[in-house]
Formats: sequence, structure tokens, C-alpha cells
Amino acid sequence: MDIKEYFARISYRGSPNKADLATMSDIFQHHIQAVPFENLSIHCGERIELNLEATYNKIVRKKRGGWCMENNYLLSWVLKTLGYNVTLLGGKVYVTELDAYPDEIDHLLLLVELDGKSYIVDGGFGLAYQLWQPMELISGTDQPQTPGVFRFQEESGTWYLEKVKRKQWIINPSTSTSQTVENEVCRRIYLFTLQPRDIEEFRGCNAHLQTAPDSLFVTKSICSLQTADGIRALVGWKLTEMKYNYRDNMDLVEIRILADEEIEKTLKEKFNITLDKKLVPVNSSRLSLF
Repeated sequence: MDIKEYFARISYRGSPNKADLATMSDIFQHHIQAVPFENLSIHCGERIELNLEATYNKIVRKKRGGWCMENNYLLSWVLKTLGYNVTLLGGKVYVTELDAYPDEIDHLLLLVELDGKSYIVDGGFGLAYQLWQPMELISGTDQPQTPGVFRFQEESGTWYLEKVKRKQWIINPSTSTSQTVENEVCRRIYLFTLQPRDIEEFRGCNAHLQTAPDSLFVTKSICSLQTADGIRALVGWKLTEMKYNYRDNMDLVEIRILADEEIEKTLKEKFNITLDKKLVPVNSSRLSLF
């Protein structure tokens, strides 16, 4: 594994010699605009391995993306290589349809200690809830970013991440989600504690999320990528392109349903992904990802 090869993969040309907040933020921004959040392996008959060298080979050399346990595991190696103090944390992703959090951890995120402050670095959530910068770990303070206003709330040692949503101007509303979701003002994203985790603790959820029949990642094929001013996402056959804060605190959303023969070309042109095996798109869950 070569840090220069990784930098080439994300088109990062800055100086990595200073382990400060600006450098970390710059690398992070390049990562989320180059490496998709995706679970396409599951729908190509491939297994997602929880192995750093396999993840490096997949994301850096094969120019694929990954989910949280791939993106953030790789980012932890990058940041540690550059001299940052990094700790793995475990989170539980909020399930809107159940209005609840799962019993077991199902999300990997990073804690970085820098200049006496703590930051959450999470390059593995994707879609419209992907952070665009590291977030300082402080409770109850709005932290505006391009995708919207994020904030942490801490209660008895448990930290909750939420995002204040903007209104959406949907160009073709007939293909949109339910009105209830569109009118949602604040979305809970996940909770976590500051208990340090070892990568071995994620082997169970890594296996479960790619095999359980009710897993979101089994019921939906997902590929999303942050752009210079928004996000694009392919979920099943539905291609959504969102431009953040297009006007008057409103996001511009365009949705298109693709034909089977358009999928491969769209993955290449919109996400720079070429798959080794044929993708079988799936979108059998009604759960909204926006």
C-alpha cells in the first residue's frame, strides 16, 4: 500500500507533510468526491472483505468505492500514515421506518484528536447525509456545511448526529418519495459512543449487512458520489442528482429512472466505476435515503 498511489486515486496534490486540520479536511474532501459510497459488490455476487489490503486494492487500484467499513478503514490508514491520532468508533444508524436504532453497532466512524480538540471523520455514510468536512465533537452547536446544518447532541455519554434539511425543489415530482419525507425538517443519522473499537468488532455486522434478507444493503443496490456542489446517487434503477442550496435555502433535485442497458454506462460516466461482474440492480425497500 502506497500513500502516493492513494493520493493519485483521489487527485490530491497538496502537501501531506503537515498533520493539521486544513490538510485533513482537504484530503477528506478529495476522498468523498473521488470514492463512491457503494454496495455494488453484494449485487454482483462478490463478498465485501473486512481486510485493509483488499480494501486498498478495491478502492485505490480498481477505482471502486465501498461502504463505511471500507471507506473509513482506508481513511484511518491514510490519516495514521500521515501522523494523525485516529481511533475507530462504532455507531448505530437510525432506522426511520422503525423510529429506532439497532441493538448492535452497524457503522464504523473515526475519531481524530488534533491540537487538543476532537473531530469526527466519517467518509462512509454517503448519499445526502455524507459529511463534507470533519466535525468538531461538541454538543448542541450547529455546524453548517454545504450539504446542510449538522450537529451533535450528547446525552449520558451517547452522541447523536443529526442534520437539518433544506427544502427540495424536485424537477420531476412524479418519481419522488413520499410527502412525509419531503417535509421532514431534521433527520437523525446515527448515534455512537467514544468507546475505542478494534476492526475485529465489525466482522459480525460486515457479514450480517451483506447477507441478512432485511438489510438495507441487500434490499437496495446503492452507489452515491459527492460532487463539487451536490450529490449524485444510483439506487436500483433510480438516478438522483442533487445540487445543494440551489436557491433560497433550497436543494435542486432531478430524478430519472434508467433502463437496464443504461446502468453500466451511467456507472462509468457518473461514478467512474467499471465492474468486473454484472450488476443486478435492486430497490425493493421503501425506505427513503434522502
